[in-house]
Amino acid sequence: MTCGPVPIVETAALPDPFGSVVPMSYSIAPELLDDVFVPPFDEADAASTRLLIVDDEDSIRGPLAKYMAARGYDVATAASGREALAHLDQGSFHVILCDVRMPEMTGLQLVPQALESDPDLAILMLTAVNDAPTATDALSRGAMDYLMKPIELADLERAVRRALHRRTLMIEGRRTEQLIRQEVRIRTAELQLRTDELERERESLRLLTVRMAESLINAMEAKDVYLRGHSQRVAELAASMAEEIGLDPDVVEQVRLAGRLHDVGKIGIRETVLNNPGALSPEEFAHIKEHVRIGVEILAPLEHLGAVLTFVHDHHERWDGSGYPRGIAGEAISIGGRLISTADAYDALTSRRAYREAMSEEETMTILSTLVGRHLDPRMFEALSKVLERRRALVFIDDLHR
Repeated sequence: MTCGPVPIVETAALPDPFGSVVPMSYSIAPELLDDVFVPPFDEADAASTRLLIVDDEDSIRGPLAKYMAARGYDVATAASGREALAHLDQGSFHVILCDVRMPEMTGLQLVPQALESDPDLAILMLTAVNDAPTATDALSRGAMDYLMKPIELADLERAVRRALHRRTLMIEGRRTEQLIRQEVRIRTAELQLRTDELERERESLRLLTVRMAESLINAMEAKDVYLRGHSQRVAELAASMAEEIGLDPDVVEQVRLAGRLHDVGKIGIRETVLNNPGALSPEEFAHIKEHVRIGVEILAPLEHLGAVLTFVHDHHERWDGSGYPRGIAGEAISIGGRLISTADAYDALTSRRAYREAMSEEETMTILSTLVGRHLDPRMFEALSKVLERRRALVFIDDLHR
C-alpha cells in the first residue's frame, strides 16, 4: 500500500540475544512496517542468503552480525568500505547492511561501487543521523532502504527480508524483460525472414508480369510496324519524367511498367483501323478508344499491379477533361496517367506513321506547347522539356569524347 513518510519513534536500549546491548535512541515505528509486505521467515532461505555488514564501529557491527547469524543467515563483516569491496571481489552477496558515515570511504561512496560489482545487490543504509537529504542521496545512488540506528533487531531482519523480496522481484522482472526482448528478437527475425520471402515473391511476380507484358506488347506491335518500340520508349521517357519531378522510386517503377503496358489493349483493335493512313471515321475512332477498356480488362486479373492499372486507365485523359474514357480533369487524373499521356504524345509525333513522316524534336515540342493547359499538364510538359534538355547535353558530351 502507499503511505506517507515513516515516522521515527523513540525507544529504549534493547539487549541482543547474546547479552550485548545495541544502543538505541530511534527506530522505525514497528506497527507501520506491518503495512509493507514482508515474506514469512524461512530458515532455508536465510541459510542461503549471504549478508555483508559494513560498519566502522565494532559495537554495532558485532551484535548485528551475531543476531543475523543466529537467525540462520550466512554473515560476513567489514570495518570499512575498502574491506567491503574486497569481500565482494572474493564472492557474491545478496544483501549489504552499510553504515553511512565511515572514515576514508563513506557508505554513500560505497553504494555505486558495490552495485557496479554486483547489480543485484540489495543495499540497506544504516545511520544515526535522521537526515532527509542524505536518505534521498542514498536511495538515488541505488540503496533499497534507509534505516535509523540503533534499530530494533527484529525490525532490522524484517527490513532485510523486505529487501530480499524486492531483490527477487527485480531479478525476476529483469529476466522476464530479457525473455520478452529475446522473444521480440526472434519474432522480429522471423518477420524479417517472411518479409524477405514476400519481397522475393513480389519481385518474381513483377518479373513474370514484365515478361507477360512484353509478350503481349510484342504480339500487339507485330500487328503494326509503326508501333514497334513505342511502348518501351514511352515507358523510359515517362519514368525519366517521374524521376525529374521527384516521385518515389517505387512509383517511378510503376510508371515505367504502366508505360510498357499502356497500349496492350490495341491487341483487340482491328488492323485495318490501326494501319489506316487517312482520317478515322467516327466509328473507327470509337473503336480505337476501346483499346483502353480492353487493356484494363486484360490486366485486371493481375491485382498486384495496383496503381499501374490506374495509370494505364488514365493515359488518354486530358488536363481539361476532354479525354477518355472517364473524362476527368486536372489532378483527378492519376500522376502516372498524366506522365504517360505526355510521353505518349511526344513519341507519337517523333515516330513515323503510315500517314506521315516523323517530326523533329523541335517541331514536336512546338506543337505540344500549344496543348499545355488543355491536353497536357503544365508540370508534366516542363518535366519533359528538362529530360530532353538533359539528353541533348549528354549527347553533346558524348560527341566531344569521340
